[in-house]
Amino acid sequence: MEVNRGMTKQRRRHSAQFKFRVAMDAAREVKTISQLAAEHGLHPNLISQWKKKLLDEGSGIFSKASADHQKREEVIQTELYEQIGRLKMELEWLKKKVP
Repeated sequence: MEVNRGMTKQRRRHSAQFKFRVAMDAAREVKTISQLAAEHGLHPNLISQWKKKLLDEGSGIFSKASADHQKREEVIQTELYEQIGRLKMELEWLKKKVP
């Protein structure tokens, strides 16, 4: 049985900036989603998904707890909890050693 690997189509990856630009064009409704899809070589459903995500999550852009900031806070919190755990273990060890 022979497998034809030449027929498979690789998925294209689009940058966040490109997705934002296309979603903004769709939200502005200057062109229809079908026109945008033909212009950029995309499926109309994909543009609709990007537009929906932009409209649903757009307010998060202006909030103080942006995604990047929240991730940094989570990393710092995790490191602090690890340090607290180590210090508690050291304290318990020292309590056992000192009479």
